Amino acid sequence: VNGTPADCVHIALTGLLGYRPDLVVSGINNCAKMGDDTIYSGTVGAAMEGYLFGIPAVAFSQTEKGWAHLDVAAMKASELVQKLLPSLADTAHRATPWLLNVNIPNRPMSEIRGFKVARLGRRHAAEQVIAQVNPRGETMYWIGGAGPAKDDADGTDFHATAQGYASITPLHVDLTDHDRLPYWAPLAASLGAGEP
Repeated sequence: VNGTPADCVHIALTGLLGYRPDLVVSGINNCAKMGDDTIYSGTVGAAMEGYLFGIPAVAFSQTEKGWAHLDVAAMKASELVQKLLPSLADTAHRATPWLLNVNIPNRPMSEIRGFKVARLGRRHAAEQVIAQVNPRGETMYWIGGAGPAKDDADGTDFHATAQGYASITPLHVDLTDHDRLPYWAPLAASLGAGEP
């Protein structure tokens, strides 16, 4: 498939599979998708696509780049999915799909302390862009490294994974800032219909 991870899920659900799956699983991604990263994560986006189709979904990521302990992440992901399977058979539970974002530390099994439910933390902006010239003389730009954690307090995904836990963050897709709707309403009303 030539497209985004969400496109892959969409194509699978609307044509290729031929049946409705019980669960959509995305990942394991080779880098953390915590805090603000979830907004533009392809891994989370793929799981979100399943959720938007009314199917429970999980996005899995490993916190540090590199596959040193991919086997551990796979075992912990499998452990969680096995625990979720009974709830997938419950039709009442299936009426309300859910979306989980799971980040597993890239550590040996002996250093994984379990799972913790956590809220999203926050991250500072990425480091400065890196400009390089390729062999054809064209300038290429690389996004700088991930910024440091801005909110890594107890209860966040950043804190849980730093302590050796796999973080489980329930997500939803409503990005509306409901508290500010009244603030922006007068501005919208002051803009005339059909006027430049």
